[in-house]
Amino acid sequence: MSMHELEATIAQIAVPGKGILAADESTGTIGKRFANIQLESTAETRRAYRELLFTTPGIEEFVSGVILYEETLGQRASNTKLFSELLAELGIVPGIKVDKGITHLPNSRDEKITQGLDNLTERLATYKEMGARFAKWRAVLNVSANTPSCLSVRANAQALARYAAICQDQGIVPIVEPELLMDGNHSLERCAEATEKTLYTVFHELHKHGVILEGIILKPSMVIAGTEYTPKSSIEAVAQATVKILRRTVPAAVPTINFLSGGQSSEVATAHLNAMNATKPHPWLLSFSYGRALQDICLRTWQGKPENMKAAQQAFYKRAKLNSAACKGQYTQTMEG
Repeated sequence: MSMHELEATIAQIAVPGKGILAADESTGTIGKRFANIQLESTAETRRAYRELLFTTPGIEEFVSGVILYEETLGQRASNTKLFSELLAELGIVPGIKVDKGITHLPNSRDEKITQGLDNLTERLATYKEMGARFAKWRAVLNVSANTPSCLSVRANAQALARYAAICQDQGIVPIVEPELLMDGNHSLERCAEATEKTLYTVFHELHKHGVILEGIILKPSMVIAGTEYTPKSSIEAVAQATVKILRRTVPAAVPTINFLSGGQSSEVATAHLNAMNATKPHPWLLSFSYGRALQDICLRTWQGKPENMKAAQQAFYKRAKLNSAACKGQYTQTMEG
């Protein structure tokens, strides 16, 4: 393991006021996003859209890392540079999604386990040669009165820990992403219980696998009631519950926590992040690793039309800027105007 490599990558990503853009949508997922704007998903339209994001003027002020999909890592910008090279020249660290999606967890009640450990060492070596310096693996857990089960929590935690250990052995910083889904009618309190159980188990497994916590990025979901639950929790309640559980479960050695948005609207995801950072100090940086919450308005503005590119980039720049402010506890609703 090269601690020097891990430390250098973390130092470049974990910068106050900066976060990570998740541009690692699979071909199927981005196809659904494109369908919403009546745009055909092809290798070229996907490449053009990612280039729009990565060449937004000034985006390096607010984004320190970008998670890429395997296809994107091998694509080139219009100037023939690999996207990983283009990002690196801006001081933005290229990363790569390495999991192979989810499948049914045997002997569970419709719970999931993430695939992709096979040949991960060899794939990481290839991705590293192509410029990737960090990786992402997403575990997915349902929340209900009976889930996540002990089986689901333990199995996913073990897979996350094995993935993280393999990454660090290759000099790649692992993003550890245990996502508790917002789907369902569970309360804020039930989500808090499930999140605490999950994070406790994840860090127990990371310790057993010898993972160096100073060399990881944690990408958790926030503590939020299910989408079908009423009444909705306030911004402050979500922030307080999330920070409370993080303080109980996440060691101070972890340098940065970059939240996923998990289906929240762009504005709400920013407001939640801001409310958490308004309660400083924390032992870790609290930042973002958003996909849809950063890209939604940009994609809807673009519509796949070259003449909309500048306006779409301005929309993306503004969303990143607002989340940067939220990282400092300086975001206000009036900034949305």
